[in-house]
Amino acid sequence: MLHLMKHWQECPYGCVYVVSIIEQLAQVHNSTTKEALERLCNFLPEINYLCFATFPFRIETEMNADMVCYSLKLCKQDAGQPRCLLYHTPKVSYPWGYHWRGKDCNDGRPTVYPGRRTQKSFFFPNQGVDPKDGIPYEQKFCTESKGVILLGDSAGARFHIPTEWMTAAQLSLKSFSNLPLAFTNELDWPQFSGTTGYLNSTIGGWTDSVYLRLYRRNRCNHRDFQNISKNGIMSFIVNITPCLPPISSMARNQLLDNPAIVIYAAIGNDVCNGKPDTVAHMTTPEQMHSNVMQTLDYLNGHLPKGSHVILTGLVDGRFLWDQLHKRYHPLGQLNNDITYEQLYSFLSCLQANPCNDWLSSNKTLRDLTSERALQLSNVLKEIARSKKYANFDIFYMDFPLVEIAEEWHSRGGEAWQLIEPTDGFHPSQIASALGARIFWQKALREWPHILGKENPFNKQIEDVFGDQGGY
Repeated sequence: MLHLMKHWQECPYGCVYVVSIIEQLAQVHNSTTKEALERLCNFLPEINYLCFATFPFRIETEMNADMVCYSLKLCKQDAGQPRCLLYHTPKVSYPWGYHWRGKDCNDGRPTVYPGRRTQKSFFFPNQGVDPKDGIPYEQKFCTESKGVILLGDSAGARFHIPTEWMTAAQLSLKSFSNLPLAFTNELDWPQFSGTTGYLNSTIGGWTDSVYLRLYRRNRCNHRDFQNISKNGIMSFIVNITPCLPPISSMARNQLLDNPAIVIYAAIGNDVCNGKPDTVAHMTTPEQMHSNVMQTLDYLNGHLPKGSHVILTGLVDGRFLWDQLHKRYHPLGQLNNDITYEQLYSFLSCLQANPCNDWLSSNKTLRDLTSERALQLSNVLKEIARSKKYANFDIFYMDFPLVEIAEEWHSRGGEAWQLIEPTDGFHPSQIASALGARIFWQKALREWPHILGKENPFNKQIEDVFGDQGGY
C-alpha cells in the first residue's frame, strides 16, 4: 500500500482531475480559469477555504492538466521511470453505518440486532404480544425467518463515483450534496447493492436485491442483512488473520440467531492487482482452496444450523476492455480527448491501476487473467460439489455476466452501460440490480429451500405493524 501511495503522490490523479474540471468549467461557461476555480470551490462550501488555498494559481489555457500538474511540481518523473500522462502529448511541450447492515432497535446493546431469536419480540411493539390471545407475535407470525450476509469486495459494496463529478456541464452545488456521505463510506453505496440494497437508487438505474426479495417473501426478515464487503478484498483477506478481517464482524450466534444465506462473492481481486509483474501476484488455485476452506470452517463455527452458503465464481473481466477501450471517459467527453484506453494506461503508469491485467491493451495478458479466474472459479465449484458441513449446505454459481448482458440487451440496453462509467471497472447499478434478479431466479429454480416458504402472515404483519419503523 505504501508503494502504491508513493506513486500517487508522485503524480496524484486528483491534481489532473481537478485541473481538467477547472479547464472544462471555463470552456462550458465561457469564463476565465480563475472564475471557473471560484465556481468549483463554491460548489464545495464545507471545504471552500481549503479549495482556494490548494489551487492558488493561474492555469495557462494552452496547457493541459498533465502539464499543469508537472509544472507545479505536483507530478514528478523519477529517473528511469516513464512520464505518466492522461492526455495525449501536446504539440507544444511545457517544461476512502446502517447502510451496511440492518439498523439495531437498541444501539446500547451489542447483542441486539436483526436476525436474533428472542423470548420477547425484537422489532414488534407492545412487547410483541397479540392482546387478543396473548401469543407473542414473533411466535405467531415468524417461523422460518432468515437473513442474508454478503462476504464481498467493492462490487458487492457497490463502489461508485458519481459521473457528475467528472462532467463539467453537470457540476453544481446539488451534484456535490452527497459528497460527505460518499467519502464516509469510501465511495461505496451498499444501500443500493444487489445483495443487501434496500433504498431506491439515487445513483442511476434502480434497486433490486436478494434482501428485498427475501423480505417481500417473508416480512419477518425485516432488516436482517449484513454487507460485509470491503474495497480490494481477496479470498485470503476474508479469512481469519491476526488483523481481524471483515468476516469477524459478522453478527451471528449459533444458539440464539436465525439461519442465514451467506453469499461469498470476491469476484476479481484474486487476479486483479496493480503490480507491474501482475501474474506473479495472482492467487493460485492451491492458495484459493486453502483460503476458502478456512473461511468455510469459520462459517461452520458461527452460523446457526440450517444456513446456506453460495460460492460465486470470478467474473470474466475481458468484458471491460472489449466494451470500453475505444469509448470516451466522462472526463474526456466534452472535447473527445480521453478514452478509457488512455485512462487505463495512465493509471498503470502511476502503478495505481486496480487491474493491470484486464485493464490492459495486452490481449495475451487479458486472456491469461481470464484463464486464471476460471481456474479459481473451478476451485470454488469443486469445493461446493465435494464438501459437507454440519451447519449449512453449500452451492456454487458462476458470476452471471453473460445472463446480465443478455437480459439488458433484451430490454434495449447496451453492454457498456453495465460498467461503472467513472472507473471503467466495477459493475454499474443496472448490472447490480439485474444480477439480483438472476440470482433469485436461479435460487427459485435450483435451490428453493434456501429462500424459505412465502410467509402466509405477510398481510397481517403489514396490517398490524406497517413498515416496522423503516430502516
